[in-house]
Amino acid sequence: MNKVYLVGAGPGDPDLITVKGLRLLQEADCVLYDNLAAHALIDFAPPHAERLYVGKKKSDHAFTQDEICAMLIDRARRGLSVVRLKGGDPLIFGRGGEEAEALADAGVDFEIVPGVTSPLGVAAYAGIPLTHREHTSVVTFVTGHEISRIDWGKVGAAETLVILMGLTTFAAIAAALIANGRSPETPAAAVRWGTRADQEMVTGTLATLPGLIASHDLKPPATIIVGDVVLLAGKLGWYSRLPLFGQTVVSTRASHQSASLTRQLRSLGAKTIDLPAIEIQPPADIAPLDCAIARLSVYDWLVFTSANGVEFFLDRLRRSPLDLRAIRGRLCAIGPATRAALEALDLKVDLMGREFVAESLLEAFEPFNLNNRRILLARAAVARDVLPSELSRRGALVDVVEAYRTVRPHGLAERAHEIFRKSPRPQWITFTSSSTVENLMSVLKPGDLAGVKVASIGPVTSATARQFGIDVAVEASNYTGEGLVQAILAGIIKT
Repeated sequence: MNKVYLVGAGPGDPDLITVKGLRLLQEADCVLYDNLAAHALIDFAPPHAERLYVGKKKSDHAFTQDEICAMLIDRARRGLSVVRLKGGDPLIFGRGGEEAEALADAGVDFEIVPGVTSPLGVAAYAGIPLTHREHTSVVTFVTGHEISRIDWGKVGAAETLVILMGLTTFAAIAAALIANGRSPETPAAAVRWGTRADQEMVTGTLATLPGLIASHDLKPPATIIVGDVVLLAGKLGWYSRLPLFGQTVVSTRASHQSASLTRQLRSLGAKTIDLPAIEIQPPADIAPLDCAIARLSVYDWLVFTSANGVEFFLDRLRRSPLDLRAIRGRLCAIGPATRAALEALDLKVDLMGREFVAESLLEAFEPFNLNNRRILLARAAVARDVLPSELSRRGALVDVVEAYRTVRPHGLAERAHEIFRKSPRPQWITFTSSSTVENLMSVLKPGDLAGVKVASIGPVTSATARQFGIDVAVEASNYTGEGLVQAILAGIIKT
């Protein structure tokens, strides 16, 4: 549909986008996004969607406002569904009103999708209620631009005053407020990157906050809150008390598999950086897998050692003349993620090891007579031989077929150098397989990870890391993403 959606992205935390805003983003043909819109949201756009940065900083405008409006109109007239993704709310100091006017004048259909505006989101994450029965019933929002045009006598009388884009001019604003009768002892706070894991907050008074901003070298973007409600931050500041607040964690999982891990980390306050060190691709030769699928009825067991193996196996099954009814054998999964991938298709898993490694699977097979039993093992192109070798020793007839392969992603070296050879460096990096270690270390030196704590998903991955001279700080006892998060939490508490 040739329509433009002016969508509020929220103040920084990508989880604060509205349900409608996220749905429109997932359906967009084109996304024009601002500097303050969480970049993680851009990944929700479809693969075919055009992604265009049109952000503005104080002295760096990618495009003029007229150019942005022209691009919106042009793409809508081409029959595209256009999302204009704006930080906070489109109509609160976001120039959304100007863009809506331009679209209306051009006869282009549009919708305005409200977002969590930064004054509300930032204050909530800082633990500052903008209204409170015992402190204030009046809130005023004001921009710190062109302070000479504002009547600070009237504005300053507000019980709670929220100043956006006023960090660099706050010394003059504070002086104007005090000169117009506001007490110099009025509590005040400046919050930088509110709602994000790198949120910083400085608190003081109207008289002292300008000096504190300078001494802490606080930079834009920041929101300033003035009023007695600031005193409640110490009691209500929930976000900064999250166990991983202030920690930056790098995830090396494949891009399509990182969402669950990063979501868990963010819910605990961490800043996450996606650095996919592996890319999952179909087998170099699909014929062996197709041949095995054509002979599914002969197998007594189907063994899957990863959710990827399930995904690619089922993709080839769907492309074949057969369907799930062709599976005669029992199903074996190495761990809960693999089990979940099978159970999502209403397939019951007959066997799973207590620990999610090949050795534990072999223990689980102990009660079964495998003599002359046919086993299909669909797995990655490169994997350890311990499982098929031992199953064969027990008399099984094992067919090992390549269901998928892992490769090093294009651009890994550049992205890794950007993360680990610049300051500030992350506190943690997670490795979820030996392949993630091997691929990353093919573009880094062990010294590049100096000072970065390494979290490993299990003993096999840890052993690979140590082969590269990497110290493993924590290892998951439960070899899953959730276990990895728990290991990091335990490591934080220990230190």
